[in-house]
Amino acid sequence: MKVTWKGVYPAVTTKFTTDDQLDLVVFDKGIEAQLEAGVDGIVLGGSLGEASVLSNEEKIQLVEHTVALVNGRVPVISNIAEQATKVAIDLGKKALDAGADGLMLLPPMRYKADAHETVTYFTDVAKNVALPIMIYNNPVDYGIKVTLEMFEEMAAFDNIQAVKESTRDTSNVIRMQSQFGSRFSVLTGVDTLALESLCIGADGWVAGLVNAFPKETVAIFRLAKAGRIEEALAIYRWFLPVLELDIHPKLVQYIKLAEACTGLGTETVRAPRLAIKGAEREHVLNIINTALEARPELPADSWGKLELANA
Repeated sequence: MKVTWKGVYPAVTTKFTTDDQLDLVVFDKGIEAQLEAGVDGIVLGGSLGEASVLSNEEKIQLVEHTVALVNGRVPVISNIAEQATKVAIDLGKKALDAGADGLMLLPPMRYKADAHETVTYFTDVAKNVALPIMIYNNPVDYGIKVTLEMFEEMAAFDNIQAVKESTRDTSNVIRMQSQFGSRFSVLTGVDTLALESLCIGADGWVAGLVNAFPKETVAIFRLAKAGRIEEALAIYRWFLPVLELDIHPKLVQYIKLAEACTGLGTETVRAPRLAIKGAEREHVLNIINTALEARPELPADSWGKLELANA
């Protein structure tokens, strides 16, 4: 399926049973809620998807399962976050064979590669895996910034097509588009900067709290892109305290708690992560429950299944 790199792409959480197996029943419920809301793609095994504690076999199992479940309704994107280039290439090829429509590609993990090493890593994957690629640019969390000069080198590779822009500098949306035009799609990757980024030209939103609030996330995107800024802003103001859960080191636990509160998931995480408790849990619950008590009514035309939205 062709990836357009536009719209809302949930970075979905990975669901686990209490005995630490993949919980595909709960996972399916979450995916169907995303599709019903009208998302434009699914991103598997990202940071929020607990990639660091998934085996490669589990990553490919998730791809195979999701591709079958989605059945062509939206593209399925597999995240690649590896230490060794050859492992990244191997996993990318296996994702392709499993039916993935594209890759989200992080810089090398653990080793802080320089600019030349990072570009070589990205382009080696691009040369060896025949899938469209979105580069994940997140120097805050991963220590490597992908600069305009590095994107200039990668522009020669047709399958490097997009960037998940998570530098926390919204000006990078403008910089990318000023330098490259439409050569690279730019998707915002920080929930608390989403509306700002969309209003200045971002093509999409790789979202986190969409896991718990899919319709609200899609509504903000669609309203913003339709120029209905006041309507989008009203939802965004309500949403912001919850969106701030996405920029905390425990975003996985926090967002999974939000999913549990909205009936779209469970709190179960994989060790070394542990479910939050005590005062911390009460604080996060208060944020979530306050939002749920004031959950806004959404414009009827701001969300919905993709086939209806595009009809």
